[in-house]
Amino acid sequence: MTREYLVVYEKGAANWSAFSPDVPGCGTMGNAIEDTRDNMREALEIYLRETVKAHEPMPEAISTSVDFEQFDPGHETKHYVVEWLAVSLPQSLAPEGATQAA
Repeated sequence: MTREYLVVYEKGAANWSAFSPDVPGCGTMGNAIEDTRDNMREALEIYLRETVKAHEPMPEAISTSVDFEQFDPGHETKHYVVEWLAVSLPQSLAPEGATQAA
């Protein structure tokens, strides 16, 4: 099962960085956009897996647009790529039909 998160890639002077507005604090970098995309997919999948392990709700993929003014008020970054990135959702940690003992 997969879910698509909106991801913003920013071109820096020597590399790319990425983040998803729906998953604050989860970001990555890479030398090329392809590397950064792979790194971001891995970062999101690890974040979601650890969220499930902690019995916290997974962040919903609700963003449909990006407010560049919010995270780049000076418009210093001149090159962005925005896409929907499909990530694998973690399997439930408990077997199907299992219940927690009281």
